[in-house]
Amino acid sequence: MIQRRKVIIGAVGLAAAATAAGCSGSGKGDGGNSWVGTPAEAATPTAPVRVTVTPAASSTGVSPVAPIVVSAADGTIQTVTVTSGKTKVAGKLQEDGTWRSSGDLAYGKKYTVTVTAADSAGVKSTENASFTTLKPEKTATVTFQANAMMALKEGKTYGAGQPVIVRFSRAVDKNAAEKAIEITTSPAVKGKFYWRDDRTVHWRPAKYWTAGTRIDVKVTALGVKLGKTTYGAKNASTSFRIGRQLIAISDNRTHMTKVYIDGKLVRTMKSSLGKGGGTTGANGERINYWTAGGPHVVLGKKRKHTMSSASYGVTDPKDPNYYVSENIEFCTRISYSGEYLHAAPWNGSLGRANLSHGCVNLSTADAKWVYNTFLVGDIVDVRNSPRKLPIWNGLGDWTVDFDKYGRDT
Repeated sequence: MIQRRKVIIGAVGLAAAATAAGCSGSGKGDGGNSWVGTPAEAATPTAPVRVTVTPAASSTGVSPVAPIVVSAADGTIQTVTVTSGKTKVAGKLQEDGTWRSSGDLAYGKKYTVTVTAADSAGVKSTENASFTTLKPEKTATVTFQANAMMALKEGKTYGAGQPVIVRFSRAVDKNAAEKAIEITTSPAVKGKFYWRDDRTVHWRPAKYWTAGTRIDVKVTALGVKLGKTTYGAKNASTSFRIGRQLIAISDNRTHMTKVYIDGKLVRTMKSSLGKGGGTTGANGERINYWTAGGPHVVLGKKRKHTMSSASYGVTDPKDPNYYVSENIEFCTRISYSGEYLHAAPWNGSLGRANLSHGCVNLSTADAKWVYNTFLVGDIVDVRNSPRKLPIWNGLGDWTVDFDKYGRDT
């Protein structure tokens, strides 16, 4: 309740005193020397200060991103305190005399606004108002990925093929999610979204990133309805940079892999790619031994790695395609299905024939150089292969022409 100032209007009694005048020249007392008093003027009452709080008192289902605004008519705001339990919401007075919150609220909480204001005479009053924020049935959090096997690291440097990948913790409405995502690049480029599934969305420009590009990503999800009963749990942001532009071209016909950095050829390596043909896996699946064609994106690296045919379905030791190779060195992964550039000192046909089960075999020296030089996000483009890399196998985003990739943003 506003405590209003009580105005007391007091009447002041005035007494007129008669004074002996002595003898007049005429000898008459006509009262000409008497004093007449003026009645006291009535005091004007002060209008009470009127405080308005938005959201209105007793409101429910308030968005946690809706600002709290307090204004006063016929007076001025002195202090405003907004609390929910022990949590205090930040805010400050504006130039126009209103108070405005500067911090977001939380879901499903009751907030109390306590306002002290003064009327034009300086008399203070206090008013309290409470409201409750909405409580979603479900919330979705946001993470950023370099790929499905690795989180994107804030401020790190990636290769020219690295797409922006935003991962929601549950299925979301794609249109609503895209509107919540803001991607800023320097230099500026246009891009498109591609949905890997109903939780994961990629974004890429028309061409590989130029060297030194900075990418900033913001997902304004708090208070945003991302599905029928799902809201964004909180806002999220990240940024990363593109290093030098490295593109490796591995040719299935010439058995050579050439590496270009910023357009300049820096290394030529004898290679042996997938031997072709195929077999049937333990579950009846068709297994192909061609190295998939098209632009691959580096997904990660392992200094030593054990490779086994069981990883893709050949589990019978009696099968001529069965193998277990331990401690293979300098492994640079380029697909989820298990394609690597790696050292293959046992392969005597480097630069002459394709004998691998789908990987790009290199000499130990070349594989070590690749391992030490390549970044996650770098491009390995396999040419002249009869089998195309599917968009879902690793980061096959660049295997699709831009005009057919996702949709405009």
